[in-house]
Formats: sequence, C-alpha cells, structure tokens
Amino acid sequence: MIRTLVVDDQAMVRAGLHMLLAEEPDIDVVAEASNGVEAIAQAARYRPDVILMDIRMPELDGLEATRRILAANSTKVLMLTTFSLDDYVYEALRAGASGFVLKDEPPEQLIAAVRTIAAGDALLSPSITRSVIAHFTRQQRHAPPRTLDTLTSREMDVYRLIAAGLSNAEIGRELFISDTTVKTHVTRLLQKLGVRDRAQAIVMAYECRVFDH
Repeated sequence: MIRTLVVDDQAMVRAGLHMLLAEEPDIDVVAEASNGVEAIAQAARYRPDVILMDIRMPELDGLEATRRILAANSTKVLMLTTFSLDDYVYEALRAGASGFVLKDEPPEQLIAAVRTIAAGDALLSPSITRSVIAHFTRQQRHAPPRTLDTLTSREMDVYRLIAAGLSNAEIGRELFISDTTVKTHVTRLLQKLGVRDRAQAIVMAYECRVFDH
C-alpha cells in the first residue's frame, strides 16, 4: 500500500486529489495539509511514502517544506505544478523533489506518477529533462563528487543514459541488458553517488558537467 499525503492550499484541489487516489486499491491517502507548515507536521506524524506537494502556498511554500521534510525522513516528493517549465522546477529539484506532475494532467497519469515515485524512480518528462539540461549548463560548474571515480564503466554507461532522460526499459534496450540488471546498476550507482534518486543524479550530472554536456 502506498501511503500518500496531499498538500495544496486549495480545498477543492485537495478533495479532488484525495477522492481520485483513494479509489485505487494500492494507494492510501493518510492525511492532507493546506500549507507547508502543516505538511511538515503531517509528514512527521504519518511518514507517508509519497507526498503530493503544491509549490505555491501561504505561510511556507512547497520548496522549503520539501527541504525540511527530506532532511528528516526518506519520503518521496512529487511536486504539483501549473506549468511544466515553471521557474520553480529547478529549485524543487535542488530541494530533493523526485518528480513533477501538472495539475491538469489526466487522472491516470497522476496515479501512474504516484506509483512511479513510490517505486523509487524519478519522474521527469522529456521536456523537463531538456529544460534542466539547458538551465544547468548555463550555471557555474560544480566539482564532481569524489565517489564518481568508484563507478564501474558499465555504471557510467547507465548513468550517462539516466542523465539523457532514458527509462530503465530504454536503457536496457540501448545496452542490451535486462531490466533487472539495469535496476541493479541504478541502485548501486545511486548509492555510490550518495543521491536519493534519479532526479538528484540528473541534477548532479549537469551541475558537475559529468558528461561534458
């Protein structure tokens, strides 16, 4: 069962999301919150697997709430946004968000997004991935982590394809390896890099110019 917390300052949006998710047999909405302060308290109390987090909220916005929540526990945060190329996307990635979903997405896509995040995958659409690449290549370069040298050549191959926005299935086809093998490589490289998930790995790749993009 995927335990979820719905955070949005609009009561009707929260109610709609709650009803939509509650209809799924594998998703349980354990709590709601109307701002970042409430989100932090509810996350600490219920320890959800996935938090649907609105970005713009009163009292404390979704970005700062995400930073504080992820500093305290290992939940996954799925950001709710109005525009796929919102300026907040970059800050949300830096704050530790695992993915984004548009508020006007079809219901089935939202549900799929929750399951994707819960499974440990990042959710970055091709358009967002391209935007992330363009944004970070304009920024000052950061020093690569020392742990980068501990990656095997195959793990670097996988990392390069993750940074390009490919899914596990696409990586498997590209490298002629099974999905299970891809997952093993992904798990190991994330552990070695010390990042939470694929989204953070992508941020690191472009902030540090790991592949000279």
